[in-house]
Amino acid sequence: MNPVSLQVHLREIGVPPQRSRTSAIRQLVLQAPAPVIAKALGYHDKTAARLVTEAGGTWSRYAPGDHTR
Repeated sequence: MNPVSLQVHLREIGVPPQRSRTSAIRQLVLQAPAPVIAKALGYHDKTAARLVTEAGGTWSRYAPGDHTR
């Protein structure tokens, strides 16, 4: 199944794919730092940061990078 056929099937059963995707990403940014989610899903960091702010998340002060030093 590819994204286009999945989108068609979702619309046929009454599920709006765009809203569902946004809701799923907002849920993810509540559970993990936005930069981690952005990198995993191919989103821009600013988009993920905006979503975490909109969702009321607490990961707004996460500093990405190597913290092993």
